[in-house]
Amino acid sequence: MNDFSYVEKLLDGVEVVWFPISEVTERTTNIKWRETSERHQYIDLTSVSVDTKKIIETTEVKASNAPSRAQKLVKKDDVLFATTRPTQMRYCLIDEEYDGAVASTGYCVLRVKRDVTLSKWILHLISSSDFKKYLEENQSGSAYPAISDAKVKDFSIPIPCPDNPEKSLAIQAEIVRVLDAFTAMTAELTAELNMRKKQYNYYRDKLLSFEEGDVEWKTLGDLAENLDSKRKPITSGLREAGEIPYYGASGIVDYVKDYIFDGDYLLVSEDGANLLARNTPIAFSISGKTWVNNHAHVLKFETYAERKYVEYYLNSIDLTPYISGAAQPKLNKKNLESINIPNPAPKEKERIVAILDKFDSLTCSIKEGLPREIELRQKQYEYYRDMLLSFPKLEEVAA
Repeated sequence: MNDFSYVEKLLDGVEVVWFPISEVTERTTNIKWRETSERHQYIDLTSVSVDTKKIIETTEVKASNAPSRAQKLVKKDDVLFATTRPTQMRYCLIDEEYDGAVASTGYCVLRVKRDVTLSKWILHLISSSDFKKYLEENQSGSAYPAISDAKVKDFSIPIPCPDNPEKSLAIQAEIVRVLDAFTAMTAELTAELNMRKKQYNYYRDKLLSFEEGDVEWKTLGDLAENLDSKRKPITSGLREAGEIPYYGASGIVDYVKDYIFDGDYLLVSEDGANLLARNTPIAFSISGKTWVNNHAHVLKFETYAERKYVEYYLNSIDLTPYISGAAQPKLNKKNLESINIPNPAPKEKERIVAILDKFDSLTCSIKEGLPREIELRQKQYEYYRDMLLSFPKLEEVAA
């Protein structure tokens, strides 16, 4: 008997009652800094990863330097949910390491009544599409959307056979066990991906580092043909919808009916905060029929290896010396073409690109490699989570 048929049998004939989260959780307390001299780990709003649902890092604070938002005392097995920009779905389970930490007031602390429900039961339920829809409907504010703790706790969750706590917790534990198996697989793959990315960065930097005198250096203007004059921006209201990708500074921003480029090119961000933040690559290749606006430089190369070599190199170096403007960072054409690039022999470029392409496929491709596998596992988890946690409400049964 597989896990799902076993869970189905376990739920057969079981009454499910829906309760607001507030009824299955306990009240929590805030720290009184004036009454303590102890140091505490502080979980601020950036401490929890949106992707891994884990605490990335904390700072240590005490009464004299604690931020005003450092107020909420947390315990092991508490569930934290960020009420600032709630649809980002930033949440986590507090483990032994952070027992006794202090969390920002930007989190709602969910401490379960242990004789009623499990922390991980809550954790899986607040990851659901139903909860995200609830957040979208109940958050307030446009520039800085937020939701109150009370509203989070108004969300109703299912509790199987609440009149029999022992059986109820056993059923919850079994469903949690099945769902944890999926999240564990995703976590293992994510850890593997992070290791591969570090490995990739190491080899990329090693392959693209040259000693003085080892190779000749050329400016980017000497290595590529600049086609910026052929770019043409179209305001959103005038774009005719189609299947041709319309590119901007950081990638595809729309799809249009016509094209101005047909071939293989390298785009380099011309402006935008990402030039400094580097959250996404500032150089990226495009192929086929495309339209490019005036926020990305368009470069043409003689060969695939030359284009990809420059792409890898630009994404590996600090471009700050070439960027002007603080409020609106800009990499203008003159500065772009003045960037010095090591220029090894064509065969060496081909060798470097072949190695880096393999790493890139493994660590970045959404069609293959680990990112694709992680995406599939996540979808699998979401499917079974929604299936196992979708109980009919009383009004639905009556209807």
